[in-house]
Parts: sequence; C-alpha cells; structure tokens
Amino acid sequence: MNVREELQKLNVGGEEFQFNHVMVNPKTIRALMINEIVPENPTDDFYGGAEAAYLSTTIPLFQKAGIRVSTIQDILDKGIYITNAVKIPKTEYTVAKESIEKSLPYLERELALFPNVKVIMLMGDVAKKAFNMISKKETRKNAVPSISTYKLRSSEIFYNGIRIIPSYIMTGKNLLIEKSKFEMASEDIAAMYKLIME
Repeated sequence: MNVREELQKLNVGGEEFQFNHVMVNPKTIRALMINEIVPENPTDDFYGGAEAAYLSTTIPLFQKAGIRVSTIQDILDKGIYITNAVKIPKTEYTVAKESIEKSLPYLERELALFPNVKVIMLMGDVAKKAFNMISKKETRKNAVPSISTYKLRSSEIFYNGIRIIPSYIMTGKNLLIEKSKFEMASEDIAAMYKLIME
C-alpha cells in the first residue's frame, strides 16, 4: 500500500498537503510515531531520501535507544511507521490550531490504515493536541491529560486498547542541543520497542 495514494483519495479539494510517499505493508506495523509537522521541503521529511533532515535526529534517537537502524526502511522493517500530525508546512513560529484541524481527517485516516498497532507515540505537543482532538470526537474526552510531558512519562495511558506514549519532538537541530529531551525521547522509544517486541 502506498500511503500517499490512500490519503490522496480524501483530498477532493486538491489542496497542497504533504503525504508520505512510501510503500508499507500495513499488517506488519506495530507502532506509530506521530511527529509534529511536515517540513517546508518534502525531501527533508522522513521518507524524503537518505539525506533527509528529519532523519538526522530520528536515526540517532533510535540508535541511542539501542535499536540498530541506519535508514528509514530499517525502522519500517521493525514494524514502526512514522508520520506527521500536520500535513502542511508552518508559516509562523508556532503551529496554528487551524492547521492541526485541517490535517486531522488525513491523520485519522492514516492511523486507521494500520490494524495491528500496539503503541502510538506522540512526539511533541502538536502531536498530543492532534491526538486529543481525535479522541475527543469519539469519546468526548482527551486520551492524554493536558499536563507536562515529563509528568506523564511514568503513567500508562491506553486508548481503544492501544498504549499511548507522550514524548518529545523528534526533529529539529535543537534536539541535538537539548540533551535531556534527546535522552528522554530515546528512553521512550526504547520502551515502545520493548512493548512491540513482547
């Protein structure tokens, strides 16, 4: 299945959303990682090529977690699919709520493509917000409490039988500078990997 082709079916208005141009066997995916937002240049996204900017932090995070990967294909082969909550690049410093809402139907559809998911990781506040918007539509309440991520790290959160792990943003040059967030995100990835390997 090509993810981009599946999501384009929903895009009847032909808007400029960026969807992952990647072939995936949906049944093999056990974990979903939701990053915040697509980059301005699609070649910098997770599936944009070996030199993609997003991989320059993602691969080291996995390696720090003790998971032997060197490409995005290695990550997919381990049953982990990565996507972005917001499918249009940001135009301002922060991500507007409207951008999250506009991308939400596509994120919902994307999550529904994978029937065997055991864990969903929310990498950053935008991912957490988007996921809560989805859960609110269904259950009228947030799946993830609206408190600081570091306070949530020790709690077990489930949504429809799927373990939800709120973590930190996994892209951007700042991540390599913010050693504590890098450390915590890699610990969370290690915890996710252990859960899908059980």
